[in-house]
Amino acid sequence: MKIEVALVVISTLADGIIRTIEGARDTVNETLFEPVIRLGVTGLARSGKTVFITSLVANLLDRGRMAQLHAAVEGRIVAAYLQPQPDDTVPRFEYEAHLGALTARDPHWPESTRAISELRVSLKVQPNGLLGGLQGPRTVHLDIVDYPGEWLLDLALLDKSYEDWSREVLQRIEIREEAEDYRKLIAQTDVTAKLDEPQAQALAASFTDYLQSARQLGYYDCTPGRFLLPGDLAGSPAITFAPLADAASAARRSLGREMARRYEAYKSHIVRPFFRDHFARIDRQVVLVDALGAIHNGPRAVEDLRVAMTDILSAFRPGTNAFLSKILLGKRVERILFAASKADHIHHKQHGELTAIMEALTRDARDKARFAGAESASMAIASLRATTEEVIDHDGAPLHCVRGALLETGKQAAFYPGQLPEDPALLLGSARDGATAWLDQDFQNMRFAPAPLTLKPGFGPPHIRLDKAAQFLIGDKL
Repeated sequence: MKIEVALVVISTLADGIIRTIEGARDTVNETLFEPVIRLGVTGLARSGKTVFITSLVANLLDRGRMAQLHAAVEGRIVAAYLQPQPDDTVPRFEYEAHLGALTARDPHWPESTRAISELRVSLKVQPNGLLGGLQGPRTVHLDIVDYPGEWLLDLALLDKSYEDWSREVLQRIEIREEAEDYRKLIAQTDVTAKLDEPQAQALAASFTDYLQSARQLGYYDCTPGRFLLPGDLAGSPAITFAPLADAASAARRSLGREMARRYEAYKSHIVRPFFRDHFARIDRQVVLVDALGAIHNGPRAVEDLRVAMTDILSAFRPGTNAFLSKILLGKRVERILFAASKADHIHHKQHGELTAIMEALTRDARDKARFAGAESASMAIASLRATTEEVIDHDGAPLHCVRGALLETGKQAAFYPGQLPEDPALLLGSARDGATAWLDQDFQNMRFAPAPLTLKPGFGPPHIRLDKAAQFLIGDKL
């Protein structure tokens, strides 16, 4: 055990030295040559990360719809173009394929994020101010890093022992029907028995099935994240464990002790390298949230989302995490945007209510971000507008609807999701009190297919407030 602790300390010190050298090198390069903005894009399942990046890049290349990006309106962005990304070991974000899916004759949503990827957009920008006329255009590189939000939630595991994590998970799933099979399995499990690999695999598989079901139902507390998106780690011991009670008392080579060892291996070999190699270099961050989907799923999903947002923000507060503090070495994300996606699923008259709900959901998280020195904001956006608005007469009163092609059938339909409350406390209060259903009414959520696009030269895909989001995230650097 002492040897293992010593190796961890040495590894952490080495990481710190490497980050210091890389940080100094990056600072010199950006000061003397061409500045680089590393924008992290994350969010939980079905929040629209892939569409966000695709539409953002398309609208930076053709800026006709970017009225709220000041440098674009002022004509100071002379040119924009794609370039090879600087990280040769990270897969390239498949921008052309995703844009092709959205602009095809029969458009469809692109595949969702399943691993980390990156794309570089270079902007040739004319400086403003007194010296603007004396200087030529300067190139600013925007490196967009796409990664699953499920991986970000794993940061909380770094400060938790296997026993703590197991206790929290087992308490959480006591009342969840989708965890019934796993609860039955662990009731028959002796954690003190000698390790039996088929039994360990069966436990991990059953727990993974629960996580998949929980995510489909709209829960956000689905860690470890790589159980949902294993990639080439599928079947490895590092993701073949599950939460068990009283494992700390088990002897060496027992099932319980091996589960605890694999949990620590997961943190050491999977979670830490991700934050060391990728997350520690991010300057700006957008967290996409399907708030409407959570509201549709009910009070428990809304409360679960609120807690998840607070947990996610812990990744941007390295002072509370010894490991992260050492690898960041004072570097912190400067701006964080919490964006409620799919704003085109409701009429614009309710966008104010959606923004207020988003601000309330992330209030704890944003307060902590401001305390840490990061500037944060919340807004309602649609990366790609898939609907149009119309007003229908209903019992002599106007009903503000959206119309689009239903994803399942392709048929056109007008849709009214229900009225969001003006006071977000009406939603969050019920959620925090443990209500199982909304008292007043249900809030419906419809899935729309992307609308066929006919883009004019110089214009990117239609959106809602994507330009405002871009101004907040990178406008000051342009």
